Amino acid sequence: MKDLGPLHHFLGIAVQRNWDTLFLSQRQYTLDILARHGMSYCKPCSTPIDTCAKVYAAAGPAVADPTAYRSLAGALQYLTFTWPDIAYAVQQVCLYMHDPREAHLVAAKRILRYLQGTLDFGLVIPRSALTQLMVYTDADWAGCPDTRSSTSSYAVFLGGSLISWSSKHQPTVSCSSAEAEYRTVANGVAEASWLWQLLQELHHPLAS
Repeated sequence: MKDLGPLHHFLGIAVQRNWDTLFLSQRQYTLDILARHGMSYCKPCSTPIDTCAKVYAAAGPAVADPTAYRSLAGALQYLTFTWPDIAYAVQQVCLYMHDPREAHLVAAKRILRYLQGTLDFGLVIPRSALTQLMVYTDADWAGCPDTRSSTSSYAVFLGGSLISWSSKHQPTVSCSSAEAEYRTVANGVAEASWLWQLLQELHHPLAS
């Protein structure tokens, strides 16, 4: 085994070290995706998803190249490692990988336009005492226009660092917003419990 020195680049993720933070970014990986899909000079937009309209499964004609759409969706999934704010938008795009339509491609390209305007964004991990695990949850009740299923989302912070996040469809249809929220809280608690146990095994027990 060889010591390669301080980490600075790993699987497309660049790591910048400051005296009290780590900054993780995928700028070059994002530039490669934009170039691959002919959007290197596209006009940026301020949000990764249209907040006023939902995308349906049978929205318009099928895309000319489904393989290219699936490749783009997979690349966007990898970007969520350092871009948590696109997790929901990417999850929506990935719902239609089996039968992508032009409207779905437009939604995916909107994410690329958002990335074009946020190339300097990344994940900041500050130096902090590992004393508290905090979980934030939210649910988009009956948000899917096709199945009326809800979307669960959570974000887990260890001290001041965001260490885990998720946005995914719930497997069953919730009859009320309260039910959808409770299911989401259950997912967040399960993730927090697993992280709690992992930190104990690493000899870093938490205060709360």
